[in-house]
Amino acid sequence: MRGKSEVLVIGAGVVGCAIARELAKFKIETVLLEKENDVGSGVSKGNSGVLHTGLYYPKGSLKAKLCVEGRLMFPKLAKQLDVPYKLCGKHVIARTDEELEDLKGLKAVGEDNGVQGLTIISGKELKKREPNVDALSALHSPVAGIFPPYLFTIALAENALNNGVKIYANTKVLTIKEVNSGYKVATTQGVFYTEVIVNSAGLYADRVSAMIGLDKYKLYPCRGEYLILDKKCHELINSMIYPVPPKVAGVLGVHLTPTLDGNILIGPSAEFINERVDSRTTKEKIQQLIEGAKSLLPSIPLNEVIYAFSAVRSKITPPEEKESRDFIIREDLDNFINLIGIESPGLTSSPAIAKMVFQMIRRKMDVKEKIDFNPIRRRTTPFSESSRIKQASLIKGDPAYGEMVCRCEHVSKREVLDALNNPFLARTISAVKYRTRAGMGRCHGGFCLPKIVEILKEEYGMLSEEIHLKNLDSPLFIGTTKGLREKGKSE
Repeated sequence: MRGKSEVLVIGAGVVGCAIARELAKFKIETVLLEKENDVGSGVSKGNSGVLHTGLYYPKGSLKAKLCVEGRLMFPKLAKQLDVPYKLCGKHVIARTDEELEDLKGLKAVGEDNGVQGLTIISGKELKKREPNVDALSALHSPVAGIFPPYLFTIALAENALNNGVKIYANTKVLTIKEVNSGYKVATTQGVFYTEVIVNSAGLYADRVSAMIGLDKYKLYPCRGEYLILDKKCHELINSMIYPVPPKVAGVLGVHLTPTLDGNILIGPSAEFINERVDSRTTKEKIQQLIEGAKSLLPSIPLNEVIYAFSAVRSKITPPEEKESRDFIIREDLDNFINLIGIESPGLTSSPAIAKMVFQMIRRKMDVKEKIDFNPIRRRTTPFSESSRIKQASLIKGDPAYGEMVCRCEHVSKREVLDALNNPFLARTISAVKYRTRAGMGRCHGGFCLPKIVEILKEEYGMLSEEIHLKNLDSPLFIGTTKGLREKGKSE
């Protein structure tokens, strides 16, 4: 037996981590399980990183309510967790009279949901704001924003951990059984007993639900592909540029999203697939992204595309339906709370979802606030963002700051070491990437990957076959070269 808890949360994506942090404010014994070797390993790291406002969701829906509430909660939360963000605003553009009518509809929906500051502007006014974009008119949402979703998820998890939540990575749930007044959860790392289960397993939430006999849910994996433009393109747009949404349930269309680091994201596409782990990028969808980008920004320099990636979303709406289904957040069995179909705007909604789940739990047990809860989590300022004087001081105190591991993103050896010493002991290339941006630059690891491998070997004694890109299913080295051997094992 690994332990007992009052609440056990399954899935350490952004929603699961937000729930864990919310519960950490109270005297509730909380455990968070994650099947991967790090938090935020699913769609929580593979999305546009947008702080939505509530334009697209019917009034009275959970999506509308929780999106609006989550956005209003975000600035305070981001300050507490030291997560950077920017309210760059969004322009949804119309190129025809018919699309202009659609903009008016979106504006009405947004205002019904309580979104503030929505205005429809002329193409001439849009041109002043976005010189490279041509349109008949545009719907402007000034309070939409951008932020790094992976940093947000990591910050939530770290703050929850520091406030007493027990987090177990590499812990896949195998079976769930009702016992006495609670549940017995068998995992790859042992057995857990708990009073309340919160199923926040994202793309696998339907399968976790089925483990307890609730097999009425079915999720439809939908792959979204992206292209990334080099940082030299950062002046092309000042805000997010969206098309009028296509007449497809839950799809917003290919859009352009600036990032805090200066890149521009093109995407996502939307393709229903059969395999939930199929995160390929494809020639057909890349061409679709290119065409969508050109329709929004004809002058976009596609020769500056430096990378393509994809992630798989957990849609509860079947591909044949025209109306998008709402979030499902309900207690289907006594003390078993299901979160099903938490797709966009799940990232924005996550703090509000956490509040909602806590209120459901609060009705089940007598809880008291912790007087020593610390909401503050501080990140170390990246070396590249420090002043020259500060950089010199850091190097003087620790020479590892003076050794550049990633020259594209100016990441030092000390920052890589700090990333590898993360509290979840995730020692993979991805663990470094999402904490430091090493490998996210123009060469995408061509320079830093060998250096990170060297650090893993020299500092942590890892063998080549023990080094992985993401998890145990992604070994970085797969065989021998010219008969070379390392400590009796393959190189």
